[in-house]
Amino acid sequence: MKKVYGAYLCTGCGIGEVLDVDGLKDAASDAGIPMKEHNCLCGADGRAFIEKDIADQGVNTIVVCACSPRVMQQEFDFGEQTITVRGNLREHVAWTGSLTEEGNVDEFLQEMGTDYVRMAVTRAQKTELPEPYKLESISKRILVMGGGIAGLTAAKEAAKAGYEVTLVEKEAELGGKALGWRKMFPTTYPYAELEASNITDLIAAVQGDGKITVKTNCEVARISGAPGEFNVTFKEAGTKTEWDAPAKVTAEDQDRITKGEMEDPNKDFQKYTNKNPDGELFGAVVLATGWKPADVSEYDHLGYGKLANVVTNAEFEKLAKNGKVPARVAFIQSPGGKDSDADFPYCGSVTSMVALKQANYVVEDNPVDGKAYILYQHMRTPGNAELFYKNMQARDNVFMTKAAVTKVASAGNALLVDVEDNLIGEDLQLEVDMVVLAAGMVPTTAGENVINLAYRQGPAFSDLGLFEGYADSNFICFPYETRRTGVYNCGGVRRAETMEETIDDAMGAALKAIQCIESANRGVSVHPRSGDQTYPDFFFQRCTQCKRCTEECPFGALDDDDKGTPLPNHTRCRRCGTCMGACPERIINFADYSIDMIGSMVKTIEVPDDDEDKLRVAVFVCENDAYPAIDMSGMHQNKINRLVRFIPVRCLGSVNMVWIKDAMSSGMDGALLLGCKYGDDYQCHFAKGSEIATKRMENIGETLGSLGLEPERCGVREIAISDYDKLPAIIDEFVEEIIAMGPNPFKGF
Repeated sequence: MKKVYGAYLCTGCGIGEVLDVDGLKDAASDAGIPMKEHNCLCGADGRAFIEKDIADQGVNTIVVCACSPRVMQQEFDFGEQTITVRGNLREHVAWTGSLTEEGNVDEFLQEMGTDYVRMAVTRAQKTELPEPYKLESISKRILVMGGGIAGLTAAKEAAKAGYEVTLVEKEAELGGKALGWRKMFPTTYPYAELEASNITDLIAAVQGDGKITVKTNCEVARISGAPGEFNVTFKEAGTKTEWDAPAKVTAEDQDRITKGEMEDPNKDFQKYTNKNPDGELFGAVVLATGWKPADVSEYDHLGYGKLANVVTNAEFEKLAKNGKVPARVAFIQSPGGKDSDADFPYCGSVTSMVALKQANYVVEDNPVDGKAYILYQHMRTPGNAELFYKNMQARDNVFMTKAAVTKVASAGNALLVDVEDNLIGEDLQLEVDMVVLAAGMVPTTAGENVINLAYRQGPAFSDLGLFEGYADSNFICFPYETRRTGVYNCGGVRRAETMEETIDDAMGAALKAIQCIESANRGVSVHPRSGDQTYPDFFFQRCTQCKRCTEECPFGALDDDDKGTPLPNHTRCRRCGTCMGACPERIINFADYSIDMIGSMVKTIEVPDDDEDKLRVAVFVCENDAYPAIDMSGMHQNKINRLVRFIPVRCLGSVNMVWIKDAMSSGMDGALLLGCKYGDDYQCHFAKGSEIATKRMENIGETLGSLGLEPERCGVREIAISDYDKLPAIIDEFVEEIIAMGPNPFKGF
C-alpha cells in the first residue's frame, strides 16, 4: 500500500512532565515524520484526534509514542488496513527517571526519549502491511491418535463442536489401560470412596457418534504436510513400512550431509508432499498415545523379575480386577537403598494415588486379616485428592510411613521387606504376601517414534531432546502444544494424570486443534503469536543452502525441496524469526519485522563521539519475558540505567548477528541480549531461541576479539518475566563492565 504517515505524541501519564515535548517532536520530524501532541491519546478525544487525520488525510501508517505496546491495544487499533507502531516513552523512559534537582529536564533522560521516538518512526517507515497466507484448500478433519481415555474424550469433544474426527487405535479394541482398572479415584465430594470406571460409556458414546470414524488395529504410517493439509497414511498395527525406524543422524553426520559428503538416511522423511494418493487429509492432530510402565528391574535389592510376587502397580491392578488380592501387601513408592530419598523414575501424584487405591483393595477384599503397608519418600495428593488420602489414613489396617526399603527377600511363601529411617525411628522387617513397586508412567514419546513425521528435522519427538521424553512445547505457558505445530498432546503422553485430569486435558487439546484449524483457515499463526498475519519471506536467489534456518527452527517448519533448498511450510511456522536470525545471507524477513528494520532502528540511536560519560549499550529484549519485565520495572518506578537503549525483538533466536556487528562498528560501546531462561527449567516461549542466541553470541565474541574489541562487550542475560525487580541491577552490572572497558575504539569512524 502507499503509506501516508502520522505521528502522535502523548504528553499524559507523566511523559510531558519530565521530557521536553518539543525536543521529542523535533526528533520525529528529523527522522522523517512530523509529530503532533495530545495530552491523552488513549482517551476518546485522543482517538478522535487520530481518526480525524485518518479520515481527512488518509493516514494509514501511525506512530504512537506513549505507553507500552503491551497495553491500550484496542485503543490504538485502527483497523486491518492500517499500520500502528508504538514507541514506549512511558514505562521505558518517563517512569524510570525524573527532573533534575533544579527542576530541569534530565539531559540523559531526554536523549533516551528522542532515541525511542526515532526508532519508532524508523520502524514505521520499514514496516509493510502483512498479507495473510491462506491455503488453496483446507481440511477441517481432526486426527486423534490413541483410543484410551484421552483419545476418546478428545474425539467426542471435537465431534460435539461440529468437526469430523478419525480416531486411530493400534489395539483391537478401544479403551486403553482403563479397561484393566478395577476402580477409579473419587471424583465427587466427600472424595472418600472409589468409583466404578465409566470407560465403557465413553467407548459407546464414541462408537455411536456419526462424526467419528474409528480405526482399530491401525497405526499411523506417515504424516506429511502442515496444519490444514496434513497428509496421513495408515498401516495395520505391528507391520513395518519404509517409514519405520530411520537412522539417528549425529551432528557430525549432519554436517557431512550438508556438505554433500554422505547420503542422508532420513531423506525419505524429507520429501514434502501433500499429493500422496493413498493418504487422507487432516487439519490438525491430537496425540493421545498414552504411557507405559517404567522399567523397575534395575533395582536388584527389590527383586523384581527374580522373586515371585514382586509386581508393579500396573500388574497389581490387573490382578485386583480379575480376582481377590493377597491379604498382606507392601506398596513400595521409592527404590530406597542406602542414603536414597529418590522416587522411582516418572513417579508423581498419580502413583501416590494408585498406592492408596490399591491399599483400599487389600483391606476391602480381606476384611479380617488384610494389611496394607505404604512405604514412601514422598506422598503427593493434590487438590481434592487430599480428602481421599485423609480417609485412607483413617482406615483400619492401612499403615503409611516414610521409609527407605533396603531389601526384599524370599521367606518360604512370604516376602520379607527390610525398612529403615521410618517415622517411628526403628528398623522394621515386614512379612508380606506381595510387594508392589510404584512403576512410573513413561510417555510413549520417550525414545519411541509414535507419529512418523515426514519432516526435515526427523520423524519423532524423541529427536528433539525434550524433557523426560514428554512432547511439550512449553509445559508452563502452552499446555497441549508440541514443537510440531498442529499436533497437540494430552493424557499420559503429556504428563502423568488421573482419569479426571486426563478428561480435562483431552478437552483442552481438542480445542487447541480446532483453534489451529481455524487460524490456518484465516491465514494467521497460533500460539504464542496468536493472530499474527506475517510469515517468513525468503529471497531464494541468494540462498547458499547452508541449512542453518532448516536445522535451527524450533518447530520444524522448514523442509528441503528436491534441490536441497529450504522449503517453508507457513502454517507450521510460529513466527518466532529464528530462521531470520540464523541466515548468514540475511535473505529471510517478515513484512513487519526484518533485518533491515531492526538494523535501521539501531542506527538511529545517537552515539556521542566525544563524551565518555555518554556511552551507549544496545539491549535486544525478547517480547515474552524481557520486555514485560522492563515494563513492570517501569510501572514500579524503578530507575533504569540511562545509557541503555531497549530494542524489542520477537525472540532472541531472531537476533541476526549482523545487528551486533553493525552496532559495534557504528560506535556502540556494548550489546546485550536479554531474554528467557533456557535449560532444564526453560521458559523460552519459542522453545530454544535463548539457547541458540547464546551460542551465536559466543561466536560473535570470537569475531570481536579478532577485531581488537573485548568479547565481553557483548553478552547474554537470562530473565524471567517476574524478575522485574532484579532488572535494574542486571542492567547496571553489565553497563559497569562496559564503563570499565572504556569507550568503543571504533567510535567516530
